[in-house]
Amino acid sequence: MRIILVAACALLLGLPARAADPIIIVAFGDSLTAGYQLGPDEGFPDRLQARLEERGEAVTIVDAGVSGDTTSGGLSRLDWSVPDDADGVILELGGNDALRGIDPATTEANLDAMLTRLSERNIPVLLAGMRAPPNMGPDYEAAFNPIFARLADRHDAVFYPFFLDGVAGEPQYGLGDGIHPNAAGIDVMVDNILPSVEKLIVRIRRRDPS
Repeated sequence: MRIILVAACALLLGLPARAADPIIIVAFGDSLTAGYQLGPDEGFPDRLQARLEERGEAVTIVDAGVSGDTTSGGLSRLDWSVPDDADGVILELGGNDALRGIDPATTEANLDAMLTRLSERNIPVLLAGMRAPPNMGPDYEAAFNPIFARLADRHDAVFYPFFLDGVAGEPQYGLGDGIHPNAAGIDVMVDNILPSVEKLIVRIRRRDPS
């Protein structure tokens, strides 16, 4: 009913009907997006969609998270994982690259290629940054951590510096493995990233549909 009323108002105001359609955002990432060991409706895409709906947004968050995925895996599946009707993408990859000690130059090249492809498709992106684990050493951290801000600036993406902000290193928000968030941790992550997602939604609404 809400969508029908919005569509009717759009017609009366002479606005394009597309403005009344729900926005489709693909959450494209790894196990942090996929909801590793979490129950139904507890993962990041479901909780984010619920919070946006509470704020009156007509948004569908599509879960395109694959546990264990690296940026190489993400690049290989990007085109078919992000459908033609996607309005925006939350790109969350790189954590597994750091855990495996993959050359940061490879990680940057893969993310750069994904952002380029999405830009060519006129799909706005929110790039979620990651940080290398301390056990990788200061040299690896110095090479890995700045990748995300640099790419966000290069591609004019909405940038959220650290996907696990407020959760990493907080035992009450994590599973026993010390890596993945529990349901309470997901809620913290959603609350923290929400302003950046709203910036993405603004960009989606302003983009040129041609």
